[in-house]
Amino acid sequence: MLRRTAIAGLAALLCALPPALWAQQPATAQAFLQAIYEPYLKAGFKGQPYADAARFFAPDLARAMSRDMQAAKQRGQPPTLNGDPFIDAQDWQVSNLVVRVSGTGDSATGVVSFTNLGKPKRLAIDLARTDAGWRIADIAGSSGSLRALYKVR
Repeated sequence: MLRRTAIAGLAALLCALPPALWAQQPATAQAFLQAIYEPYLKAGFKGQPYADAARFFAPDLARAMSRDMQAAKQRGQPPTLNGDPFIDAQDWQVSNLVVRVSGTGDSATGVVSFTNLGKPKRLAIDLARTDAGWRIADIAGSSGSLRALYKVR
């Protein structure tokens, strides 16, 4: 009986933890970016669920994106971001993906290059290690940067 109570207590404790503490997080910035980008190589992939901004982005950028999405929903209008932030496009057929990350400690820089719908694309990605794991602090591409788009300093 004591054993069942202990197991039940442990299960309750694990269920009470925030998902970020028990979800498997990529250990490196390289693995984090690879996990985001590799699914885009699969035909029919619908894109990462970036509406769950905290899953991908640094806290300040995630808050700005979430506020914008909520405000747009209340107005019945599209949000500021007009496309997929990871691809810097509205439509995609990705091939020739290369993800490179450099940096040490709590920050890193990624360069993601790929071909999208026959055209070469290159994105610069600033990464930060947070309590929840690696997160994107900014993405800069041909259409600008996310931080600039949301006016986050």
